[in-house]
Amino acid sequence: MIYYPNAKINIGLNVVAKRPDGYHDLETVFYPINLQDAIEMNVIEDDIPMSGYRLKVTGNTLGGTPEDNLVIKAYKLLKSDYDIPDLSFNVFKHIPTGAGLGGGSADAAFTIKAINDKFNLGLTDADMEKYASILGADCPFFIKNRPVMATGIGNVFHPIKLSLAGKVLLLIKPDIYVSTADAYRNVTPKRPKESLSKLLTKPIETWKDTVKNDFEDSVFCKYPEIAAIKDKLYDMGALYAAMSGSGSSVFGIFNETVEYVDETFAGYFCRQRELE
Repeated sequence: MIYYPNAKINIGLNVVAKRPDGYHDLETVFYPINLQDAIEMNVIEDDIPMSGYRLKVTGNTLGGTPEDNLVIKAYKLLKSDYDIPDLSFNVFKHIPTGAGLGGGSADAAFTIKAINDKFNLGLTDADMEKYASILGADCPFFIKNRPVMATGIGNVFHPIKLSLAGKVLLLIKPDIYVSTADAYRNVTPKRPKESLSKLLTKPIETWKDTVKNDFEDSVFCKYPEIAAIKDKLYDMGALYAAMSGSGSSVFGIFNETVEYVDETFAGYFCRQRELE
């Protein structure tokens, strides 16, 4: 079986309050996009490894041990509650890592869905979301994979009527890693005067001046190259452009396909997709 976990972008991101536990309450929209990893899952029929699983990761990898991989964490989580055989996973990483696109979280959520389908566990969406929440705040989003307003620490989801179908997304990822500390460095939590959900009901042409990502000020100050990408997207005619999450990917939303993308952003990860 092969599954294709997709990425997401953040449209707007407000840091609204600091919590007693040290985390921050956020307000953001998760929107799924057609940029995918691939996970092949098979039952191990031959010599069973001592670990009880096999994992091979290729593509845009970060390294690390198999035990740290969210695919294996999802597998072990379900295996602790259900009689699941030893499995092998071949993961091809196309979604850039450290990009604010949720690739690892998507891989974990789709592994849960794959195991549920393959072995007829009978888990509901709510059941799978509960397991996914153990693995990461945004993991449950990828179970239903629909646009949502995310609040709390990015783990409380509210349905939102937002469709960008027919628009074109241009996604750019420079070879820059943005740490969480860098993203929060100059952020002063505050609740905006007008809610993000209300702002997004207005024409997309107005978002440039109203829909903000609070991490951009800190990140752009330290990494002006990322700010320059956003400016270039607007120069190319983007209706709206922003950094996704804490970066370092930046996206632009256009009315139609953009030409000369590879030449303009030579040396960067660059993908153009029609939104659904």
